[in-house]
Amino acid sequence: MQIKIYVSTQADGSMKNDGDRYTDVLDNREKFLKKHAIKIEDTTKVSVTFKENDYKRYKTVGPEAKGDGMNRQQEIISDALVVIKPGHALFLPLADCVGAVIYDQEKGIMMVSHLGRHSIEQNGGTKSVEYLVSNHDINPKDLKVWLSPAAGAQNYPLFSFNNQGLHQVAINQLLSAGVLLENIDASPIDTTKDDRYYSHSQYLLGNRQTDGRFAIVAMMA
Repeated sequence: MQIKIYVSTQADGSMKNDGDRYTDVLDNREKFLKKHAIKIEDTTKVSVTFKENDYKRYKTVGPEAKGDGMNRQQEIISDALVVIKPGHALFLPLADCVGAVIYDQEKGIMMVSHLGRHSIEQNGGTKSVEYLVSNHDINPKDLKVWLSPAAGAQNYPLFSFNNQGLHQVAINQLLSAGVLLENIDASPIDTTKDDRYYSHSQYLLGNRQTDGRFAIVAMMA
């Protein structure tokens, strides 16, 4: 089983649902996916909300969820989604938070998990792995993890974790769940410093002219 992971940049346009730009966003998503030979109708969006104080919402989805949140209004509210069949892509918009692709290539199971400050403060890295262990009989030592570009500690310190960065805390939580350090690949890109990527925190500070979301997409093939 092969895992394909792609990351958009500002050059691909915003991947964020934005009322008056919704048509443009759909077009951006479709063009980005097509560039990597992925069909939008084979893709499910990880749709994160901040309306409740629960950031450990994990779900396993099947083929019936293809297209949800992408070119249809229906969305699956979750902090992570899991697929167990090849050819089903998972799409996660980001703008500073960590997107984690967690997978067992031998068993053919893949999770895309949103690890932002809210999730991290609820031990989301560990809980994501625990969900896979409980629901899919995964051995954490067999898991491999890729972590997306994210905000670094210098410009986005996590005060609840002694000012560590998102990547540092996410890695520590994954290790606590039994994932091996050598199986974790964290992007060196700091979204607050690299203008190729959207950074919501820098936009709020007035250091970026435009707000938006880049995205990661992952698929087993």
